[in-house]
Amino acid sequence: MSADVPEIDELDTYSYELPEELIAKEPPEQRDGAKLLVLNRAEQTIEHRTIRDLPGLLKTGDRLVLNDTRVVPARIIGYRTATGGKWEGLFLRRGEGRDWHFISQTRGRLLSGESITLTSIHHPDGTPPLEVKLVDRDAHGVWQAQPESDDDAFELLQRYGTVPLPPYMHRKVAADSDWDRYQTTFAATPGSVAAPTAGLHFTPELLAACSERGVDQSRVTLHVGMGTFRPISVERLSDHDMHSEWCELGEASAQHLRQTKGNGGRIVSVGTTSVRTLETAARSGTIKPWSGETSLFIRPPYEFQAIDCLLTNFHLPQSTLLVLVCALAGTDFVKEAYRIAVEHRYRFFSYGDAMLIL
Repeated sequence: MSADVPEIDELDTYSYELPEELIAKEPPEQRDGAKLLVLNRAEQTIEHRTIRDLPGLLKTGDRLVLNDTRVVPARIIGYRTATGGKWEGLFLRRGEGRDWHFISQTRGRLLSGESITLTSIHHPDGTPPLEVKLVDRDAHGVWQAQPESDDDAFELLQRYGTVPLPPYMHRKVAADSDWDRYQTTFAATPGSVAAPTAGLHFTPELLAACSERGVDQSRVTLHVGMGTFRPISVERLSDHDMHSEWCELGEASAQHLRQTKGNGGRIVSVGTTSVRTLETAARSGTIKPWSGETSLFIRPPYEFQAIDCLLTNFHLPQSTLLVLVCALAGTDFVKEAYRIAVEHRYRFFSYGDAMLIL
């Protein structure tokens, strides 16, 4: 299903004015306490509801698709072993064997063969330093490195790292509450450096209420990378080099999704990461199992093959995520919804309120 959305290639089109005070720097008091702006594409109407209203806004036979990725404590700090100069990095993914891949910043130029010494962010007195040897850096500035430990990368990150919060939250070290709230309640597969934020609104009780409504659920996995949040740096979308992310849709989930569509139900994607996974898996026109990297850039015009509806948070201006939402609902309609959201003091970005596109 696709909105009749014309191609709008100019990046400036995907901008809007956002007062600083509407950027959510802390989670709502209750996980399911967000407001919900409901966009009905067929009727071109916009309605104010809450996340707790979601089960009543869906229909028996619909299916929610949730991204079960788990955010890892990917922000790491330390010093250059030889000089003692400050260093900080962001773990991106595991490589072959013990290899790590990360981006980093420090004074001066890092060289292949030198070492970084990591210190524990949350337990500096009780955790001995960890030495990490730099092997090589690729053209995108990503380092391949090897820690002096045989322990699993994610176990080491639990000891040395912290939750990598977006810069607009203005705190480099995650608070205790962030370890819980910047993670979905259904997170299972570690690998993301950022949360699939539409999923943050769900409590077990809300998911149960959807099930009681006759709305089944399926899981996909997409490990959110830093590329998701990098601003588009070209003036035309057609010139943008889209980042890739690893995602997976299993055989059983693919079968359930095909059955839902065959029975006339709607596929309701929870978040843009689930959209990207499903649309990658359905590029042939049929939803099939998928596992691997996707560099799919969903922009107007785009013919959606898998999803029918979308639950999503409010996204940064000129971001690929906002472009995706416009491809589904229409650029003018989305911009009007964002204007209304600002007018009614909705909270924006990761810890903010949500939008449901029907």
